[in-house]
Amino acid sequence: MAKSYDLVVRAESALIDGTFRPAELGIDAGVIVAISEGPLDGVETLTLADDEVLIPGIVDTHVHVNEPGRTEWEGFASATRAAAAGGVTTIIDMPLNSIPATTTVAALDAKRAVAMVSVDTGFWGGAVPENLGSLRPLHDAGVFGFKAFLAPSGVDEFGHLDDAQLSTALDEIAAIGSMLIVHAEDPGVLDAHENHGGTDYHAFVQSRPDEAEITAIERVIAGVRRSGARAHILHLSSAAALPALRAARAEGLPITVETCPHYLTIAEESIPDGATQFKCCPPIRDEANRDALWQALLDGEIDIVVTDHSPSTAELKFAGAGDFGQAWGGIAGLQLGLAVVWTEASRRGIPLQTVVRWMSRGPADFVGLSRKGRLEVGAQADLVVFAPKATFTVDVRQLLHRNPVSAYDGRTLRGIVRSTWLRGKRVGVAPQGHLLER
Repeated sequence: MAKSYDLVVRAESALIDGTFRPAELGIDAGVIVAISEGPLDGVETLTLADDEVLIPGIVDTHVHVNEPGRTEWEGFASATRAAAAGGVTTIIDMPLNSIPATTTVAALDAKRAVAMVSVDTGFWGGAVPENLGSLRPLHDAGVFGFKAFLAPSGVDEFGHLDDAQLSTALDEIAAIGSMLIVHAEDPGVLDAHENHGGTDYHAFVQSRPDEAEITAIERVIAGVRRSGARAHILHLSSAAALPALRAARAEGLPITVETCPHYLTIAEESIPDGATQFKCCPPIRDEANRDALWQALLDGEIDIVVTDHSPSTAELKFAGAGDFGQAWGGIAGLQLGLAVVWTEASRRGIPLQTVVRWMSRGPADFVGLSRKGRLEVGAQADLVVFAPKATFTVDVRQLLHRNPVSAYDGRTLRGIVRSTWLRGKRVGVAPQGHLLER
């Protein structure tokens, strides 16, 4: 008698071993236990439509949920519903802008206590001047690593590290076997280029030049070379920093790099003056820079693409009536990241399997979630039914993150998520995500 699985998923096009091919997946207890050309028998059967493909769930390792303390900016319920609607089955939450910041075990416990989640959710810790020398308890409590700023973060409760403190943090992180993830902008360069704000977007970009990223990244490289610690460069916006990173990686230094959908799909030339929904730090740069980031991804010099979902209230995002010096910085893109990147990738002739590698398996491997980000026997059945040729126009009022602000509002995008499945169960209204530990 043939085995009957909890769920059988039948697809004419499933992403298996880096290639789309016909497959049937047998799923038991939330795990893929069989992959066959068929037929398999299941208690429940999902058969994909002709225009749909099956891909692993997206893993977004850079998400600001902001709860507790600034839940009016976002929150676990709204963020994870938006994630699932965009095909994201796993997020890792940043240690700010919640209050308290995730710099102590007590703060981590407070965050976990309120985290009712629709998708699996893990947590980064923070490395700030006040907790250096005390990172191990957070590490032992299961955070995936430690975030640090090298320039002011924008919130008082999360201070940045100077050169000596960066060295201290790297030594401690090397000793405990963790990693430092870094917002790499240099405060001295930023101070030297500070201006009076205003509505001119180009003036905003000039206030945070490539040099700020280059200088800060060189500081991280030097620290990694000295300490042996593992480091990761967050939200790379400047392609001008790539030569230094290329040389460091060729040297064998343990440094990885991410970039974000907004840097890959928006260019300075298209941003109107006063359009503060496009403000983020580091900033969106010009078209030539955008093209260079794509080339670096294709060349393997940038490892992953994650959203840096960083929402706020509309009042903060549009503070100052278009003044880039006053508006809060950050792009809310968790629900749209896959479609945004796929739209531009397909225009450039880059196949979907490459995009999925950058946004699913790559981030999963980066944080050590080896059973996520892939359709293979033994992997968790985190699945996305995706219609890659279908299109939709973004209406910010229909997005599921808390505040109706989006840099992508009005854009026509390619690729619709028809359904998202977590551990073999379709994600619905009720929270069904797990809280993850490293």
